[in-house]
Amino acid sequence: MPTHAGLDALLTPEESVLLLIDHQPFQFSNLHSHEPTMVINNVVGLAKAARAFGVPVILTTVLAARGGNLIPALQAVCPEQPPIDRTFINTWQDARVVEAVKQTGRRKLIIAALWTEVCLAMPTVHAIGEGWDVTIVTDASGGVSREAHDMAIHRMIRAGANPMTWLAIVSEWQRDWARTQHLETLSPVLAEHAGATGVALAWESQLLSAPRESTL
Repeated sequence: MPTHAGLDALLTPEESVLLLIDHQPFQFSNLHSHEPTMVINNVVGLAKAARAFGVPVILTTVLAARGGNLIPALQAVCPEQPPIDRTFINTWQDARVVEAVKQTGRRKLIIAALWTEVCLAMPTVHAIGEGWDVTIVTDASGGVSREAHDMAIHRMIRAGANPMTWLAIVSEWQRDWARTQHLETLSPVLAEHAGATGVALAWESQLLSAPRESTL
């Protein structure tokens, strides 16, 4: 069973797999727990960060012919990867999705979905019951109301889920600023998606790259 305390409870890129569920136009049309543009920014930033760290990303949709394809900004992060299109509301009941996760060899499953109370809660509770270590990304997900989102988060925590925000996940993946091998690909992601932190990072990078006048 997963551990929820101690160093081993923290996320690493090598152990993580990211599952993104149903970020489609139909789902966004009834999203009221969060500002939709914020959820788009966060899920796209999370997906880009996963790619920067070499974390496998699995995309899935539900009834795309009726609910629409993934939002273009998210699909553009993984242009070579068609989403797994389901009929199951509970993603974890689709054997193709479960097999795709298992094929990565990772046991720390990170999930973001629309809506929180349905397409995030169902697979999270199901996967935890099968022994998976599940982290839910609360600000890259959303529900039809704030109450629906919050009650679902409470339910998943009671089941054993680990709730985090997308920047917290990225910080655990990075862990040490002396670890420089991912900074070249990660820095543009933070500059574009991390709000004021991104602005500050872009400013700092500009200062570091600017030629300095000689003091001699």
